[in-house]
Amino acid sequence: MSVWDEVVGQESAVSMLQGSVTRAEAMTHAWLLTGPPGSGRSVAARAFAAALQCPQGGCGSCHACTTALAGTHPDVTLLATDKVVITIDEVRDLVGTAARTPTLGRWRVIIVEDADRMAERTTNLLLKSIEEPPPHTVWVLCAPSVQDVLPTIRSRCRAVVLRVPPADAVADLLVRRDGVDPAVALTAARAAQSHVGMARRLARDAGARERRAAVLGIARRIRGVGDAVLAAGELVDVAKQEAAAATEERDAAEKAELLRALGVADGEPLPPKLRSQVKQLEESQKRRATRRQRDVLDRAMLDLLSLYRDVLVLQLGADVDPVNAEHAGMVRDLARDSTPEQTIRRMDAIAVARQRLDGNVAPLLACEAMTIALRPQG
Repeated sequence: MSVWDEVVGQESAVSMLQGSVTRAEAMTHAWLLTGPPGSGRSVAARAFAAALQCPQGGCGSCHACTTALAGTHPDVTLLATDKVVITIDEVRDLVGTAARTPTLGRWRVIIVEDADRMAERTTNLLLKSIEEPPPHTVWVLCAPSVQDVLPTIRSRCRAVVLRVPPADAVADLLVRRDGVDPAVALTAARAAQSHVGMARRLARDAGARERRAAVLGIARRIRGVGDAVLAAGELVDVAKQEAAAATEERDAAEKAELLRALGVADGEPLPPKLRSQVKQLEESQKRRATRRQRDVLDRAMLDLLSLYRDVLVLQLGADVDPVNAEHAGMVRDLARDSTPEQTIRRMDAIAVARQRLDGNVAPLLACEAMTIALRPQG
């Protein structure tokens, strides 16, 4: 057993991180872990933190390892946001934490997931602490790519690049860790394009598989502009519903906890002087729901992109494994009814929609432009 067991398909990155744990001359106080979504950046960061705290360098079974992996080790701090941006107050708290001496472990490890979600002003606050950290503090930043982090930050970090793991490796993890049937695990891993978290969800949740199939079905359903507009509306509505379902219970619990902390009993009118605090919480929850909706839409777009990738592979006669083997009939129909040039144009339209969504364009407008471009031409 080892803390690295769930860091799949990342042999080179694991070797670099392990080497820094065992060799003092290879250690540095600031790391930047980059890789595409699903590559396991946060998993690798937690494993690295556990290895740094472990007397044996990452055995996976001692108290230091288990608490670090579970997020309960007093000297391992994780900042992960489910909002659009990481706030400057959150980073200010981290800088204060980083200045403290470790209480139990050998290091004070600060992990920042989604470091690309910091505004420039927020990142500048972090710069001095990374540039001149206390002797026993280690910063581990995670981002999709080095270009997503300001040059002043990345120049002071040692970069570790993670790749998209092979589907076979992800499937093996699902079988070994979650007891998933091997055939289901491999299908889910391919459909998720080796995104470990998404593969696990697809393998264990029949509803998630049905929703994905419905998204892919859009490609065959769109015959004209009217169909395209309706399909775009469905995509946005489903994203809103999924975002609400994912955040509704948490929002209610947070609000109830805040009211208790403010001394407001259930059903009691809210005093005017406390309304600003409740409003601040509600605005934060709204930002979280907005990010969740964008993430759901982006995932749907990636699923459509994978379908057209399979169509293009078939049209060109390329000898590579399909992502959507269980939808081979739909892939054949789309390949027969279009040309490779049309397929590429459709893939480009999806890529543009993702960029627009990331650029804060209204989701419905971005989706409508995309689905209209997916309709048959001529």
